[in-house]
Amino acid sequence: MRREEEFDDFYALAYPRLVRQLYAMTGDLSEAQDVVQEAFIKAWDRWERFSGAASQEAWIRTTAWRLAVSRFRRVRRGLQLLQRHHEDRHVEGPSPEHVALMDALKTLPAKQRSVIVLYHLCDLSVEQISAEMGWPTGSVRTWLVRGRTSLAHYLSPLPDKEVDHVG
Repeated sequence: MRREEEFDDFYALAYPRLVRQLYAMTGDLSEAQDVVQEAFIKAWDRWERFSGAASQEAWIRTTAWRLAVSRFRRVRRGLQLLQRHHEDRHVEGPSPEHVALMDALKTLPAKQRSVIVLYHLCDLSVEQISAEMGWPTGSVRTWLVRGRTSLAHYLSPLPDKEVDHVG
């Protein structure tokens, strides 16, 4: 337990200072928080040999900076690829049916939603979903049926009698 307390104390003292430093270096607070957090995770994995070092903060700062640079390079490369292969074209907004479907999918539990999307939108079989997600095929079938039932209920129009009473 001493190891955890020692690390927690170091983290509590150094984290805010390191975030401020990386924020000044990157100009992005969220990025600074992410890379400092990731650097601390790496430090935790090495804590036994790291804990007595005089340059703990320097190691975290250097690691966080390298992570930020690496992320920046990945983003820059992605933008270069996007620019090279991008063509401007007008894209229509989503149809009312699409919006209704997305709203209905949001009401489903996560596993039902995943199974519905993988089966109906990705054209995977129950067996493929089972293999990909690591779920039993029986469960996949059950979630598929339950998801369809919920969607049908959510997406079905109100009967005419109920429409008269609404509004």
